Amino acid sequence: MKEQGEPVQVMRGTKAGRTAMVSMFAILSLMAACGTAPTRSSDRVAFDGQYFRASAKPVDKRKAPAEFRVTVSGASASLDGAREAGRFEGTKFCVQNFGSSRIVWSVGPDTEPQNLRIVDDKLTFAGTCLRP
Repeated sequence: MKEQGEPVQVMRGTKAGRTAMVSMFAILSLMAACGTAPTRSSDRVAFDGQYFRASAKPVDKRKAPAEFRVTVSGASASLDGAREAGRFEGTKFCVQNFGSSRIVWSVGPDTEPQNLRIVDDKLTFAGTCLRP
């Protein structure tokens, strides 16, 4: 009989060993999936009372990884809200990729309304992340 705290050895090639390995793989797979769970609606952030779909992506990851574009869908629901959603997404992108929230916007949330890029109800910003 094993004493408490003594490691359990699994015999390779046996049915019990295969079962233990499959179980271990299943547990590890489930644990890994926890970090990739879809965002719950309670985690979403509202801007001006509206929820916007926004994404930030680098313009050219190899040549200029700090340059990025933000696209915000549903801008007609609230232009002010869409602007803030774009600012939020751009800031999040820069913090995650460069460790800084400093951004130089070529077209951004503080751009005059007549100079904003809105096509098919999508607001597009362009900026460059500044390194810390």
